[in-house]
Amino acid sequence: MLGLGILGWIIIGGLAGWIASKIMKTDAQQGILLNVVVGVIGGLLGGFLLTLLGVDVEGGGLWFSFFTCIGGSVVLLFLVNLVTGRRGVSR
Repeated sequence: MLGLGILGWIIIGGLAGWIASKIMKTDAQQGILLNVVVGVIGGLLGGFLLTLLGVDVEGGGLWFSFFTCIGGSVVLLFLVNLVTGRRGVSR
C-alpha cells in the first residue's frame, strides 16, 4: 500500500474506515475525517498483523490492500471500543 501515494491512502482509507464503521456499528459516531484516519491506521495495523502471520503483504495488489485496511480498521475499532467501553449504536 505504500506505493499508492497520499491520495490513494486517503481514498482507500476513507472507504475502508467507512465500511469498518458500518461493520462495527460506529458510523453514527464518526465523520469522514475520522473514517479516513481509522482506515489509514487500520491499514498499517492490518499489514503489521498479517506480516506477523507470515503473509506477503507487499505483493498483494490493490484489492488485497483494501481488504487489509478493512480488516485492520475493524480490529482497531474493536480495540477502541474495548478500551473506552463504548458499544456500537444500533439503529
